[in-house]
Amino acid sequence: MKKIDINSGLKKLEAIADWFEREESVDVEKGMEKVKEGAVLIKELRGRLKEVENEFKEIKAELE
Repeated sequence: MKKIDINSGLKKLEAIADWFEREESVDVEKGMEKVKEGAVLIKELRGRLKEVENEFKEIKAELE
């Protein structure tokens, strides 16, 4: 499985939020798809951020 790029993931989330802000009348089906897409991105980003945090801890431990 390919690791998500944190910056591009955040940009995608921002684009989803912008979409909701731009829409005067949100189509329920399309809105639900955007919510699902956002939820998947958030889950992937949380996992990736945890990996990065662990990498930093490992590097710190090696330096001590």
